[in-house]
Amino acid sequence: MKNVVQATLLAMALGLAAGSASAADYRLNPYTLVYEGALTRNVAGEVNIHPVSYLLDGLRIAANVYTPANYDPARAYPAVVVAHPNGGVKEQVAGLYAQRLAEQGYITITADAAYQGASGGEPRSVDKPAHRIDDIHGMADFIAGYPGVDTARLGVLGLCGGGGYSLAAAQTDKRFKAVATISMFNSGRARRNGYADSQVDTLQQRLQQASHARAQEAAGGDVLYSGDANLTDEQIARLPFDLYRQGYAYYWKTHAHPNSTFRYTTSSLLDLMRWDATDQMALINQPLLMIAGSKADSLYMTQDAFAKATGTTDKQLVLLDGATHIQTYWMPKYVDAAVASLTTFYGRTLAQ
Repeated sequence: MKNVVQATLLAMALGLAAGSASAADYRLNPYTLVYEGALTRNVAGEVNIHPVSYLLDGLRIAANVYTPANYDPARAYPAVVVAHPNGGVKEQVAGLYAQRLAEQGYITITADAAYQGASGGEPRSVDKPAHRIDDIHGMADFIAGYPGVDTARLGVLGLCGGGGYSLAAAQTDKRFKAVATISMFNSGRARRNGYADSQVDTLQQRLQQASHARAQEAAGGDVLYSGDANLTDEQIARLPFDLYRQGYAYYWKTHAHPNSTFRYTTSSLLDLMRWDATDQMALINQPLLMIAGSKADSLYMTQDAFAKATGTTDKQLVLLDGATHIQTYWMPKYVDAAVASLTTFYGRTLAQ
């Protein structure tokens, strides 16, 4: 309890807005889940969690499957693949939404990205779009064979960076009958231009750094990393964007998990900076729901992608009034609102 109180006070001090950022301590949860209301044990007749693993491109992927109350493998259930944010792991916000959707009757899966979290892959923290997109295809592969899953009723939900990668996956993977994102983050645009397009002037310089990192790796030298930081609370409070300030509080303080990290190999930028989540958006012909906070400084990314989704007439943009990007990860009133929209959307688009 002391740790939770301290985390809540710190979150408020860092401007996570009104309300408490209650979270579970991963050290006290048998599944190392960190979100509020996380499962601590499986109870017959209730939502259950099932840690699983499977091979994808020769790597061992660590995942959690959530099954709904009174799950009967002989029945046919709709299912949703949930893709986690950049730097996140399955035990954080992805697990929260996977559990909440299981409460609505869905079988859900969320997995750590290859080279990240508890999944395999060396060097660690490689963050390339092709891998992240294939992670989503791989979750679909696995869950399609899970007892009780109706493969004709498969949806995808992407959170933050996982949202951008989910859009890309759904462009060509028509197993996904419905596509949803929350606080979508266009990783390519952000790495290329800087957040809010604030680093366009240094683009070529950063490409040179990424090229040097790739050359050093190829020559057998040390792997270089970007995104490492060890900031004080005062330094965090002075960061220029809500996403950064509140993101540090979420990932490092209130909902910290040892497998979650902001770092990524600098050489990954060679792939990230030439990629964009909105390329080929017209290929999405499935129903599309995009959810974002009305006060999120990342909202421009969702709006841009939504406007480019010209291949579907069944699309909806839902703004959570007053929410910032990170608040959609944990603040109960925004999570509840997002789940309500998702439940209506998937209930209609994944109907039997």
